Amino acid sequence: MYKRSSLSILRKRIEQPRQFIQVLAGPRQVGKTTLVTQLLRELNMPSHYASADGIEGTVWLEQQWEAARFLLAQGASEALLVLDEIQKIPAWTETVKRLWDEDTRKGKKVKLIVLGSSPLLIKKGLTESLAGRFELIRLSHWTFTEMRDAFGCDLDRYLFFGGYPGAASLMEDEPRWRRYITDSLIETTITKDVLMMERIDKPALLRNLFLLGAAYSGRILSYNKMLGQLHDAGNTTTLAHYLSLLDDAGMLAGLEKYAGQEVRRRGSSPKFQVYNNALLSATIPYSFVTVRRDPERWGRIVESAVGAFLLNEVTTRGLKLYYWRETNAEIDFLVAKGDHIAAIEVKSGATRERPAALDRFVSPGKKIRRYLVGIGGIGIEEFLTSDIEHML
Repeated sequence: MYKRSSLSILRKRIEQPRQFIQVLAGPRQVGKTTLVTQLLRELNMPSHYASADGIEGTVWLEQQWEAARFLLAQGASEALLVLDEIQKIPAWTETVKRLWDEDTRKGKKVKLIVLGSSPLLIKKGLTESLAGRFELIRLSHWTFTEMRDAFGCDLDRYLFFGGYPGAASLMEDEPRWRRYITDSLIETTITKDVLMMERIDKPALLRNLFLLGAAYSGRILSYNKMLGQLHDAGNTTTLAHYLSLLDDAGMLAGLEKYAGQEVRRRGSSPKFQVYNNALLSATIPYSFVTVRRDPERWGRIVESAVGAFLLNEVTTRGLKLYYWRETNAEIDFLVAKGDHIAAIEVKSGATRERPAALDRFVSPGKKIRRYLVGIGGIGIEEFLTSDIEHML
């Protein structure tokens, strides 16, 4: 059983008296539907599940709600309605609000779980129409622990192939694995989760920005350099907006430089970071064996995997993730929570020489703990199976 903590949280909330709509959100193929299926098997409560895949109107949504109300009419004291792929229905939040409020006034105990992509789902009206009526449970990409326990995945393969459970059985057939990641995950996410939910004037630029960012995962690249590498890039504002959308879709983030002032952070060059190392490995023209034998390339894979782990952890825990650089001194990652900061340097074997940046980093008024991960420090496997909040 994976995502056990998320399953426990969801079950506890559903078994409580009817209070809030439960929103289960996360990127594609991280197990949202599977998690709910597990929940339905364990619950002693009548339920109705429906997916909005291929549905265009809100009439369907009302029909599914009536199916849950029908369970109450048969004598059940409460019923659970699960609506999957909810973001595909235009103006779904207004309809849900109306039906939820109707049942609240009449004392009908229809409990609701909705599943969708986050935070694109939220930006399309969740916080406006359903303010005060929902709780959010964020699902992250699969961790090394989950892939190891579920599929017996060893550390090296996890670092390269990443944490998509649907692709676990394809690791021994690398060309097929690459096609699955690029066609079923990357292209589907861009086409259905971004292009259909946001106005994109330059869809080719969005795709090329993702490919560039994935290839540079774990590295800093200024917007001006991006403009030089991307055809028809427009301006830095367009690039920043597209990068934000890719971040929202759980694909690629642009980490900000840590600085004492928010203005300076937002004006910094981003550090690219994929959310799942599969998105990096599937888009580079090198096999697992080739990369593993090359210390420089393997070092980049390791550093990106550490960053992906941190990015998913801070996203689900409400922490902040930055990098830091002053002149030629750089710290790979800074995890921040209030006045507490964990400064993390990754030493992976990549052939690069950098000053002792951990010694040089200071932030007045902050409590800083410094960590070396990799060669000479905390082992990669040990770090990827740790609780980062214990580091702060």
